[in-house]
Amino acid sequence: MTAARPPLRPWRFVVAFGVVSLLADFVYEGARSVTGPLLGSLGGSAVVIGVVTGAGDAAALGLRLVSGPLADRTRRFWTLTIAGYLLTVVSVPPLGVVGTLWAASVLVVAERVGKAVRSPAKDTLLSHATAATGRGRGFAVAQALDQTGALIGPLTVAGVLAATGGDYAPALLVLAAPGAAVVAVLLWLRARVPNPAAYEPVAPAPSAPAAAPLPRAFWLYAAFTGVTTCGLATFGVLSYHLVHRHLLPVAAVPVLYAGVMLADALSALAVGWAYDRIGARALVALPLLTAAVPALAFRDTVAMAVGGAVAWGAALGVQESTLLAAVADLVPAARRATAYGVFAGVLGAATLVGGALTGALYGYSVPVLVITVAATQAAALVLLAVARRSGRMAGC
Repeated sequence: MTAARPPLRPWRFVVAFGVVSLLADFVYEGARSVTGPLLGSLGGSAVVIGVVTGAGDAAALGLRLVSGPLADRTRRFWTLTIAGYLLTVVSVPPLGVVGTLWAASVLVVAERVGKAVRSPAKDTLLSHATAATGRGRGFAVAQALDQTGALIGPLTVAGVLAATGGDYAPALLVLAAPGAAVVAVLLWLRARVPNPAAYEPVAPAPSAPAAAPLPRAFWLYAAFTGVTTCGLATFGVLSYHLVHRHLLPVAAVPVLYAGVMLADALSALAVGWAYDRIGARALVALPLLTAAVPALAFRDTVAMAVGGAVAWGAALGVQESTLLAAVADLVPAARRATAYGVFAGVLGAATLVGGALTGALYGYSVPVLVITVAATQAAALVLLAVARRSGRMAGC
């Protein structure tokens, strides 16, 4: 049964959602750009920072195992999206004033929980419009706008840090303004397009079998993603290295993070467009970029360390755009939020392993870290080849 056509064209919906993401990234990526040095200033070691940031990312991903099926069962995609964004934007501004490691760690994780609440529902809403724009292109454009905020936020934080002599409190409190704008724009978009499912040629029926098993191709794809993510360090560990080894001052770390987010956006656009043209073959870029990160980032020269951080951003761009587009291609609309939740659960477990593993190996031996990550990425390439040979992934 075809639903009534929404008042916004599909591309306008994608761009409007991208603006929401832009404002949200202004808030939380501004904070994440200094999470490592901030926790370090409160007494956190490299292992603690790796575990906290890894646990935060794991919460952002693993809790989607609950929020994804919840979205499919209740069909309250907008409610979950708005609630998740709200939790994120209220968790960030106090981060610079709490003054203790445990409280700052709780806020870091709480901000990521907000992402877990909203993401399966948000990605499902966006996936409907990308059915009309092209999966890879639609998610890539949304991610590029998202990363524009991730560029502005860290630069804003860097400017305030420089003006205040490295005071985290005003640098993070200033992020309350774009946080309020997130909620305002999101409520406007909800009023304009209450039913984005109408963008797809046939609206998914709420009565579709909710317990239908996810396709085998999805599980192969999730296994590949999990293995490659096990080798990806968190930016908290990367930024800790830069400050701890006196390669960059604290105020310069957000500027680097802004550049990393630019690499994220450009990577999302390039690999997203490639995915629409050549399918799963474009995903070879992810393990190659991930393997390059520790080989470059943990050197004691600024140029090499910065190059590793840029490679990290490019890998993240593939993770946050093209991987989501592939899930939408692999899973029917009625089970899509659940699939996003399960997929994020796999990604979250792998992110926690990656954060803890790279943090621990960084303190033990950087050469061992480089070799270990290279081995995991070789295994990921094998899994991708198996998935492609199965003939069940897009573009194969």
